[in-house]
Amino acid sequence: MINCLDLPTQQRYLPHDLLWGFAPEHLPADAPAWSAEALRFEPPVVVRRARASAGMIAVGVRGKTRDQRFACWMPLSAVKRCVQPEQLIELQDQHYRDWPLFKALAQLAGPLNQSGLRWGITGSLGFQLASGIEAIHPASDLDLLVRTAQPMSRSQAKVLLELLDNAAVAVDVQLQCPAGAVALREWAISTSKVLLKTQTQPLLVDDPWAPELAGA
Repeated sequence: MINCLDLPTQQRYLPHDLLWGFAPEHLPADAPAWSAEALRFEPPVVVRRARASAGMIAVGVRGKTRDQRFACWMPLSAVKRCVQPEQLIELQDQHYRDWPLFKALAQLAGPLNQSGLRWGITGSLGFQLASGIEAIHPASDLDLLVRTAQPMSRSQAKVLLELLDNAAVAVDVQLQCPAGAVALREWAISTSKVLLKTQTQPLLVDDPWAPELAGA
């Protein structure tokens, strides 16, 4: 597995990567009180989809509850460690192995690996696997990322969606395209434009892999 710290700076950190090294002193003055408290445990922050100024990376701080999410900026020089969603696939927490979330992951891992797709775990489960900080609950959904540098046809997306719909819990999959991300479910079932989340803004597009979207 490629370590993102070894990549050139412009390729190094991608949305959903987890970064360590963000400290309370990096928070802006208007940061909510809970964010400084959360950082006492030295958790990772997640790379978010936004264009950053030179020497900075757009990140999000995660609190204890779903409403505790704070978008801010991290100096590139502060990054001590980086973990990508793909690196979390082999990690398991035996304490939760009987939870539907882990049953769904076990059910999907084999077919996804056999498909040849590059995929990984994001969301609450990804955060917990990477950090050891409890973030999931028995009814948690499963969030996955599939990297699709090459176009995925709608028929291919439908086959994958059928697999997910038979999982033990609700599964949300984001297809990471060169210009941004699109929801697998939307791409599979839509008959018109789909929402592409780019670094600067959401766009309604016919083809998320269209070359003209590069740099959007």
